[in-house]
Amino acid sequence: MYRSRHRPARSAVAATALLALAAAVFTVGAPARADGFRCGTKLVVEGSTRGEVVARCGEPTDVERRTLLRRPVLWRYGRPFYLSEDLVEVPVETWTYNLGPNKLMRRLRLEDGVVVEIDTLGYGYHPKTPPAADRPR
Repeated sequence: MYRSRHRPARSAVAATALLALAAAVFTVGAPARADGFRCGTKLVVEGSTRGEVVARCGEPTDVERRTLLRRPVLWRYGRPFYLSEDLVEVPVETWTYNLGPNKLMRRLRLEDGVVVEIDTLGYGYHPKTPPAADRPR
């Protein structure tokens, strides 16, 4: 079969189109997640403790506290082994860091004092200015 030098083979065009379609599907469907949270020159990652986060980034702008009831579990070889049928309370905190209007805010979820999730939110905001009567003159 004779092929023109100016037209690529149909299989190459089809493969390129299929690859582009697959890349689009995987990038559009994936939620935006952060692997880490940089505070100046220091980095907070999943697995960091509450004390490490405060030492690296300071106190958060907002803290929400709640508890979850969960069966105690031990993970071995990628599988959960439940230790009992009883439920235990696990403290969960959601910390929000407002880094100002020119940077993205970060939300950290801590379970039992350890960072388990880091999300990137929208741009931050200026802290509220005090009323005129409270401002220094």
